[in-house]
Amino acid sequence: MSEGPPKREPAVRTLAMPADTNPAGDIFGGWLLAQMDIAAGTVAYARARGRVATVAVDAMSFHEPVFVGDVVSVYAEVVRVGRTSITLHVEVWARRARTGEDVKVTEGRFTCVAIDDHRRPRPVPPE
Repeated sequence: MSEGPPKREPAVRTLAMPADTNPAGDIFGGWLLAQMDIAAGTVAYARARGRVATVAVDAMSFHEPVFVGDVVSVYAEVVRVGRTSITLHVEVWARRARTGEDVKVTEGRFTCVAIDDHRRPRPVPPE
C-alpha cells in the first residue's frame, strides 16, 4: 500500500462527473490523460517561464479505475531539465466519494518543450 498523496498542492484538482464516462459508467482513460497533460503543462510553463508544448508521454500506467464522484488530484513534478525540454513525473490520486480513501490511480512521464512565439523550441531558462 502506498504512503498517500504527495504533501504539496496538486497542479489540478477536479471532480469525476457522469459526462466523463463511457457507456459502461467508467471514467474514460482519455479524460484522465487530459487532466494529466494540463497538470504537466501548468508546472512546465512555470519552470520554463513561458509557453510549452507536450511532445511525449512515456511510461503511462493505469493502476486503479476512477469512479463518478471521486475527487481527482493530479500532481506534477519536474524530474529533468534539458536545453529546451522539461521532463515531469505526473501522478493521479482519487479520493473515493463513498469512503474518503485516497488511491493512486495512474502515473506517467511527460516531456514538454519550451517554445517561442513562432512555436519553435527555445532554451529553458536557468532556475
